Amino acid sequence: MKIEPKRIGNSTGFIIPRELVIKLGIEQGKSFFLTETADGGLRISPYDPSFEDAMKVADDLMDEYRDTLHALAK
Repeated sequence: MKIEPKRIGNSTGFIIPRELVIKLGIEQGKSFFLTETADGGLRISPYDPSFEDAMKVADDLMDEYRDTLHALAK
C-alpha cells in the first residue's frame, strides 16, 4: 500500500487509509512506536521495544534474587 506524506497544520504526517485503520484496529489516542529496520525501512507498531529491555532486566533480577523474593512472599 502506497502512502505519501501530507502537510497537517505545521507538521507533516501520513494519512492511513480507512480500510487499514479498521483492519488494524487503530484508534485515536492509542500509542504506536516507530522503529528503524535493518534495511533502512520503518516499522510502526503498538509494541514498545524499550519495554522488552526493561522486562529482561527485571527477569535477570528475579532469577538472581529468587530465594530472597520467595522468602519475602511468605
